Amino acid sequence: MVSVVFSAAVGGIEAQIINVETDVSDGLPVFNMVGYLSSEVKEAKDRVRTSIRNSGISLKPKHITVNLSPADIKKTGTGFDLPVAVALLAAYEIIPYDILKDTVVVGELSLEGNVRRICGVLPIVIAARDNGFKRCIVPKENALEGAVVEGIDVVGISSVTELIEVLSGDSPLPIIEHKEVVLDGERNYDLDLCEVAGQLIARRAVEIAVGGMHNLILSGPPGAGKTMLAKRIPTVMPFLSFDESMELSRIYSIAGLLDSNRYVLTKRPFFSPHHTATVPSVIGGGIHAAPGAVSLAHNGVLFLDELPEFSREVIDSLRQPLEDRKVNVSRLNATYTYPSGFMLVASMNPCPCGFYPDRTKCTCSPVSIARYRRRISRPILDRIDLFVNVEKTDFRDIVGGTRGEDSRSVRNRIEKVRKIQLERYEGTQVRFNSQLSGGLVEKYCSLSEPCKKLMEKAYDSLELSARGYHRILKVARTIADMDGTDHIREEHLTEAIGYRGFV
Repeated sequence: MVSVVFSAAVGGIEAQIINVETDVSDGLPVFNMVGYLSSEVKEAKDRVRTSIRNSGISLKPKHITVNLSPADIKKTGTGFDLPVAVALLAAYEIIPYDILKDTVVVGELSLEGNVRRICGVLPIVIAARDNGFKRCIVPKENALEGAVVEGIDVVGISSVTELIEVLSGDSPLPIIEHKEVVLDGERNYDLDLCEVAGQLIARRAVEIAVGGMHNLILSGPPGAGKTMLAKRIPTVMPFLSFDESMELSRIYSIAGLLDSNRYVLTKRPFFSPHHTATVPSVIGGGIHAAPGAVSLAHNGVLFLDELPEFSREVIDSLRQPLEDRKVNVSRLNATYTYPSGFMLVASMNPCPCGFYPDRTKCTCSPVSIARYRRRISRPILDRIDLFVNVEKTDFRDIVGGTRGEDSRSVRNRIEKVRKIQLERYEGTQVRFNSQLSGGLVEKYCSLSEPCKKLMEKAYDSLELSARGYHRILKVARTIADMDGTDHIREEHLTEAIGYRGFV
């Protein structure tokens, strides 16, 4: 008998429906699996056979052939264990076949017959709904993750025995109640911008950077508060929308970073890889082309602490994600695309010891300082919008000093600035000033004659590239939006130019 069970394969942040076709016939008792399979999928036959036997079901020796189609898509992961088992049980007529026609099945099996969690359940359930299926059977540990998707029933299963009872009609379908996504408010943040003492210039730069989603480098001596300030940036960013939350949750689902306690992302991510991170871990890749740090920071902040300590290869690999806001991970069998619309924030010391230009403390030679800074290439510096020197905090600011505004007040202003940008760019793919391309910069960042003369002087004195010139205009556009003006004025341009110097 032939049976067909529907499953899904994840590629990038999307999933594609896979047909699990099983034929059971008389002949030499073998178990063959075909259909462009990875090694872990080929091993499924041993897990399936053993888990069914340990669930108290004895299968007669038959000639078994399992085909996963389409055959031109590489099948990876352990999520095909459960659909292969269900297809096999249906072919042996142990479970009815009718209910499987509008059901997608995914899950890994243990040798004891238990169903284990897998990665990528959220995009799989979304794909099942979009393809017209009525239900999706998933591991019980992944059930809450799938239950956030409307328009489809999600069934959580913990063992092969339970699955047989449910599909045979002996037990009701354990449909998980749909979970409404509740996006967190400021009360859920443990940090607040008002905890940063002093640093008025740096706070201003952070507000500008978040207002237009500009990239930012904080430079200063150790202990000045660079990391402290960076960690509070997500608290002043506008709250995630539902669409942003679902897109981000799909990435984390594929990476295996969701569980029953956190089955959906409700806050802006702040992702900070260690400086020993490799290119695949930052950009994405590896054996299974997994999403990297640039994708895990999507719609949030990618923070590189002590930027010059990262390898030159890692730093330079950020060029394409910063420009395209997406990453293409190419493999022999396919190319996977992950979004990477992050805000890059980096911190660094001005020299190896960290105290330059204070020569009473700095012991670094000019050669060592130059070598230290050359670790960051000019193409990367060209893609940074704001450079800010974070000075040592004054004692009076730490003890009894007047604290700055809290995150909520700053965020309220930023939300107004973002609203201005959304209205201005309505009908285009642009959402922030930082996303403006060359042609759009000329349209939306037009300059008066005095401003053009000012930019001409800055272009020559700072030895700007065309990209650097456009980035100054985009920052000036954000400052003008914060000031509530339609046109860029000289004071806006002067402030934007002041953030351009790499000191």
